Parts: sequence; C-alpha cells; structure tokens
Amino acid sequence: MQPMLRYSLRQLSYLVACIDAGSLVAAAARLHVSQPSISAAITKLEAELGVQLLVRHHAQGVTPTASARRLIQSARSLLAHAEDLERQARMAGGAVAGELSVASFVTLAPVYLPGLLAEIGIAYPDLDLHLAEGTQDQLVDGLRTARFECALLYDLDLPADLRLAPLAEVAPYVLLPRGHPLAARADVALSDLAAEPLVLLDVPPSRRYFTGLLEAAGVEPRIAFVSPSLEMVRGLVGRGMGCSLLVTRPMGDTTYDGQPLEIRPVRGPAEPSRIAIATLAAVRPTRAMQAFEALTVTHFRARFRDRTCS
Repeated sequence: MQPMLRYSLRQLSYLVACIDAGSLVAAAARLHVSQPSISAAITKLEAELGVQLLVRHHAQGVTPTASARRLIQSARSLLAHAEDLERQARMAGGAVAGELSVASFVTLAPVYLPGLLAEIGIAYPDLDLHLAEGTQDQLVDGLRTARFECALLYDLDLPADLRLAPLAEVAPYVLLPRGHPLAARADVALSDLAAEPLVLLDVPPSRRYFTGLLEAAGVEPRIAFVSPSLEMVRGLVGRGMGCSLLVTRPMGDTTYDGQPLEIRPVRGPAEPSRIAIATLAAVRPTRAMQAFEALTVTHFRARFRDRTCS
C-alpha cells in the first residue's frame, strides 16, 4: 500500500505564491483567497514536513528559508505537471494547451524567435507562451529557479545540470564595412585580422568564443570597441570603426542607420557555434515542453537545410 502524502498541491501553490509575491497579503490578493487561509495552510505544511519554510517579517513580507529554496524548484515542477495532467484529462488527447515560459539568448531572439513562434501559434493555438531574453547566465539561472521552462541558447560553457536538444551548427564569419580591402576576397583568414581594429561582441559566452578563435589562430586582437549589442557592433563596423567576428546573422546586410556591410566566411577550420534548446535535466518535461521542443527541432532543421552560415 502506497503511503499517503502529507501535503497537498494547494499548500504547495500557496507557498510558491508567497515566495513569488514576497508577502502573504500579496499572495492572498493574487490567489483571491484570505490571508489567514494561506497562513494556516503554510503553517500546516511546515508542520507536516518538519521544516520552517518562510521567515515572517512584521509588516515587511516573508523570506524563504534555505529549506524552501531547496524544494521550490521541485514544487514548481510538481504543480506544472499537476496542471498538465488535469489538462490532458479534460482534453482526452486533444490539442496542447496551457502556459509555457520560454527564454532566449539575446542575439538569437530577434533572428529566430519570430518565425518559430509564428509556427507554434499555428500548430498550438491554445498554448500561451511567456517570453524573455537574457544573457547565458540569466537563462541558466532562470531554468534553475523555474522562471523559464525552455531556453534557446548557444551550447558553450553550459553546466551539466541542463538537458540539451541540438538544433543547428553555425559557422563564424567576418563582418566588414563596404569597400574594406578584405572584402575583395572570397573568404578571410583569421590571421588577416591581426592588423585590423576589432569591434567585439562583449556578452558571455560570445566574447570568450570569439577571442578563443583568434587566439587559436595565433592572433592577438586589437580591440577598438566592445558592446553587448549585436546591432551596435554592426553599426560600428558599418561606419568603418573596425571589423568584427560574429555568428548570428540577421537578414539583410545593412545596419540600423543604413550603412552597407560585407560578410565573408572564415578561411580554414574554425570551431562552429552550436544552437540548442535547453531544459533543466532534473525536471520531467511537460506535454507543452515536449511539443515546443519537437517543433523547434523541426523548425531549425528546415531553416538550416542547405545553409552554412546564419
């Protein structure tokens, strides 16, 4: 005989709401229940689990304890699966529905997400997506704290607690202003950039990837400008402020202020970047996560067919 659970999904949902809202009052307003009901439920949950979960501050809200921080991820996952089970039971195998939080690396989002989300909207019109953009560290932290369920990112310097579905390999390219002498060549060796001022995309892990390529080629870069913005890098190159190494390539080789750009592939071997969709390995994928991942893999396969650079 299976042992009875000593806690309820409602108690867990109240705990998550309190941690997210930062106070019992705000959680009660968000859930449309009374504050005493939430307080009593969490007190009972603490007694049943044998640990304190919230530190209550008079008139200043609540703070999760170390015990609460350790179990909050599992609590969110359990609640998500309970909702998923309820939807599947109601729909009896029907269309994918519900909410899904998706995040993307900042340079990938504007290039790939619009087309992908358009396909998702057609395939799963009842799926409500919540979107975010960020750096790799922000995406990893968001996955670990269950703020994001899936993340589109580059497979570089990622921790072992993520599960990755590979999507595409993209080759680095050299970005040049129109009329630059190197633009007369069909391709450009990394050694050709040794004497050129470099405009560096300065967002991790991109910076380490690009400087690593140059170092592997024996080139000590002459960094003229750095920026965490892909379009700022393109704009500076367009105005003749230097050359750059990039991977993500927007459609149209023109800067925001109308300056033409030249794109040349890197001559010789260069380690490609790998785009992947990441989820937390410890979290069992919901039906919505599985559907999103499967469609994303299909979308990228079609997009990168017969392409060598993006």
